[in-house]
Amino acid sequence: MLFNSLDFAIFFPLVFCLYWLFSKKLILRNALILIASYIFYGWWDPRFLILIVISSFIDFYLGKALYKTENQKKRKLLLYASLLVNLGFLIYFKYANFFIETFIDSFTFFGNPIQVSSLNIILPVGISFYTFQTLSYTIDIYRKQLKPTKDWLSFFAFVSFFPQLVAGPIERASHLLPQFYETHKFRYSQVKSGLLLMAFGLFKKMVIADRVAIYVNQVYNNPADYHGFEIILGTVLFAFQIYCDFSGYSDIAIGAARTMGFDLMKNFDSPYFSKSITEFWRRWHISLSTWFRDYVFIPLGGSRNGKYKTYANLFIVFVVSGLWHGAAMTFVIWGFIHGVIIVLEKASSSFRKKVYDRLGLSKNTFSNRFFFSSITFIIVCFAWLFFRANSLSDAMLLISNMFNFSEKTSSVYDIGWVALDFDIALISILALLIFEYLRTKFNLYKAFNNQNVIFRWTSYGVIVSIIFVFRSIVVGDFIYFQF
Repeated sequence: MLFNSLDFAIFFPLVFCLYWLFSKKLILRNALILIASYIFYGWWDPRFLILIVISSFIDFYLGKALYKTENQKKRKLLLYASLLVNLGFLIYFKYANFFIETFIDSFTFFGNPIQVSSLNIILPVGISFYTFQTLSYTIDIYRKQLKPTKDWLSFFAFVSFFPQLVAGPIERASHLLPQFYETHKFRYSQVKSGLLLMAFGLFKKMVIADRVAIYVNQVYNNPADYHGFEIILGTVLFAFQIYCDFSGYSDIAIGAARTMGFDLMKNFDSPYFSKSITEFWRRWHISLSTWFRDYVFIPLGGSRNGKYKTYANLFIVFVVSGLWHGAAMTFVIWGFIHGVIIVLEKASSSFRKKVYDRLGLSKNTFSNRFFFSSITFIIVCFAWLFFRANSLSDAMLLISNMFNFSEKTSSVYDIGWVALDFDIALISILALLIFEYLRTKFNLYKAFNNQNVIFRWTSYGVIVSIIFVFRSIVVGDFIYFQF
């Protein structure tokens, strides 16, 4: 079920009303959440519900067994069982064909082509997200950082919680699971802020992301037909498409959960204002970057074994992160680029500081921040080209054509946009950037709440009107559903 669909517009108010009707009876409330979550997820394909049920069942009982067992060998076996089941599902559904095709390509490369058919596998929506969420539960118990729950209903509801089930944020049991034991009180201010955040997310998705996707898809699906500025514009627009699409989903998820009294972690923090790639990853998909830090980087040794080992660990994390996003070499290269830049930034930090001090770039002025943010944005956009390209050959063709300015370029209105689409997209993106910049300086929500009731309710009407009037005529799935 899509957040931007009529189905969800009917589903969510119904669940919201029933939730607060049963809010004081925890068993009924959590049962409602579980049923609603399974309906929400099963709306795409009910067959894949069995994967969530199996994963929830196994981790619930393995978590209890891990906590009771003192024998370290047995504890490792229990942890490996959890890893085997969860990662086994993920590897089979997401990476089986990737490994088969890579195997075939390697033989072809060395002049020995073989005939092997790929498997007809449908990727379950959101499998990467709920797999990481359940894994963190058993790993934290294994590390003795978390006690297992005895309440299977709360645990199953935690794993399948519909606002963040399909595309995050990837929650930790230590943060979200206790909230299923608490009786939440209805607070008008909390519901209002949740609904406003949902509206902001829908604006990002329906007005910006779906609209710029028309141009981006045209360019990236026909890489041989576009050159120079057309590809540069398409890549920049994709940067805003994926940000508005994914952060829009997170906003809706966090807002929907907040209206029911749940607190989900912040997943984005104005990432395109970052002054380095290192800072970008502290602001982009925060729930994933912190997950990789805690469950991959630190177990590899973190920064405890010298600088070269630290660099290697960082590089591995980003390559694995790229592969997490998709079973294709384009995603691996995307992760590779970020990994290389992160390592270079860390390795050159002292040298760069001396240079910046000498050039006066260390001063925290608007012009310096703008300069470094612009450089970072250019690097991020270049990496996004590989992320969005349909294949590695397409990516190389796009890069080649990007620097070809001799070909005649077409108007932005020649690729499927109506006359106002580019103008609406440009104005909306500028408005978004201004809003996010001001939000880093002021508490805009507090300032808004201090206005009189007429101003506030007029603003609500304007926000809803903008979404409905200026929404894109093309409705697309959320990009991160494929991951």
